[in-house]
Amino acid sequence: MFWTSWFLAALAVALAWPVPVFLARADWPARAPFAAMVLWQSIALAGGLSMVGAMLCYGLVPLGDNLASGLRGLLRIVTGQQSLDTLGLLHAFALSAAALLSAHLVFTLWLSYYRIHRQRRRHRDLLHLLSSPSNDRPDTLVISHQAPVAYCLPGGSRSVTVLSEGLLELLSPEELHAVLLHEQTHLTQHHHLLLWAFAAWRSALPWLPTSKLAQQAVSSLIEIMADDVALRSVSKSTLVTAIALVASGSAQLPADTLIAGNAQQIDTPATTSARLGRLLAPAPALQTGPQSFVVAGALLLLAIPTALLLVPGILA
Repeated sequence: MFWTSWFLAALAVALAWPVPVFLARADWPARAPFAAMVLWQSIALAGGLSMVGAMLCYGLVPLGDNLASGLRGLLRIVTGQQSLDTLGLLHAFALSAAALLSAHLVFTLWLSYYRIHRQRRRHRDLLHLLSSPSNDRPDTLVISHQAPVAYCLPGGSRSVTVLSEGLLELLSPEELHAVLLHEQTHLTQHHHLLLWAFAAWRSALPWLPTSKLAQQAVSSLIEIMADDVALRSVSKSTLVTAIALVASGSAQLPADTLIAGNAQQIDTPATTSARLGRLLAPAPALQTGPQSFVVAGALLLLAIPTALLLVPGILA
């Protein structure tokens, strides 16, 4: 397990710095948003698994030749059947660090969920006071404000799309249809779960480039994926106009209305600019072959640390 621990440590370092930096600078993800999304998820999962696995394997080196035998040895120490001196100071420290990091990641994930759930509940209560149900659109609320604003609020069967009166007055029926398709895609594809996971990852490890770059990239990719769904039913010019008009309204909405925790984050100027640039100067979509290669590589990337930890004898 000694070499396994060092290999996992090297993989963790690569996935923490050069790989996410390189991917964030690449221009192909906008041409293959689904494949890029899978790759970002694989980088985050494999990176976390490699960090914890490297420390765990190094800590168990004196207790066995593989993870299973090492954990059995650790159990003997915990139950008093074997002396703690068997480990040594460095190995005991590595095991403690692995346990603390695992607990930190799980706790941060739960805490992020709790905070987002609480914020959404407060937001929903606020909407009951500031909005009214749409007369002709199910699961849609209309807020009394002249700024052109649209967003979605997830909640399972209680998920709603929120529109402003200003948006309804400003947009044409085709443009409004584009906005609704975009927001409904966020809900049907459960983009809020991705935002939650990567927000928790960044909160847990804010010093890692992976966490910051991944959150920014995923936020941008879900907007691209929602735009692509809308483009199946509306023209490009209609969607461009709708994006520009909705983006002009987010800065005008009162801060107490824009409570955090929506399924989609209100677009930043950079995200809006990137979306409009992609639509106005489109690049050809990545071909099926390269996209399949990226997805296969992402799955392989996740499989490597998993196999090293679970399959005995891959690396001694």
